[in-house]
Amino acid sequence: MTDVFDEKQAWFIPSGVNLAFSTRQGGESSPPFDSLNLGAHVGDNITNVNSNRQTILQRLNLPVAPAWLEQTHSINVVNADNSQVHHADASYCNNSNQVCVVMTADCLPILLCDKNGTEVAAVHAGWRGLCDGIIEAAINKFSHSPQDLIAYLGPAIGPSAFEVGFEVKQQFEAQHSEAQYCFVPTSEHLSDKYLADLHGLAKLRLTKAGVNTIFADKRCTLTDRELFFSYRRDGVTGRMASFIWLEA
Repeated sequence: MTDVFDEKQAWFIPSGVNLAFSTRQGGESSPPFDSLNLGAHVGDNITNVNSNRQTILQRLNLPVAPAWLEQTHSINVVNADNSQVHHADASYCNNSNQVCVVMTADCLPILLCDKNGTEVAAVHAGWRGLCDGIIEAAINKFSHSPQDLIAYLGPAIGPSAFEVGFEVKQQFEAQHSEAQYCFVPTSEHLSDKYLADLHGLAKLRLTKAGVNTIFADKRCTLTDRELFFSYRRDGVTGRMASFIWLEA
């Protein structure tokens, strides 16, 4: 299955929990959405999007259709519900009747579960949501303590490609001084531009919240054109998705 990157061989995943990250390969969409675009909001032919979503459902053998979200870079976390679309950037579930999912094309997907395999959540973390507290909001949905949770960080724009302004660095540092180590000046002559490490910032926020078991796929969505969509690279493009669900 070349179009889905499944980390089960490399990461510890509790019994009863399934997770997967899609790539851009193996779908029906035409350029610039080629080919496994799962986003219905990016201008792609909706027939192709629906076909791609059905392909994912079948290839992952999902128990139900995923609970797609309308993502707004907020810190809203909802209970996963595939009967309607919520405006939120994370969803939570503690039963096998729903599949949590978030879409990305440079932002960081974060999947969460407890070590007993009874609760799961999917989080969409752009820099703004990350800074505003989307991780902490998702953790608060769990009945288990943060020490009992596991975090899986998916592919995102890498630390050598994600340029941000000084104001972004300043906002993170205002909350945690250690965030300074996740920013590198792009040039010694340009003090207002920095390269930001989304994975590093997420790990900092997770550990500060009490989550210490963290796995990461650090492949860069911007530099790997063959496997990943990238909004920063292409502008008009598709979306990958990250899934987590409980077995029946």
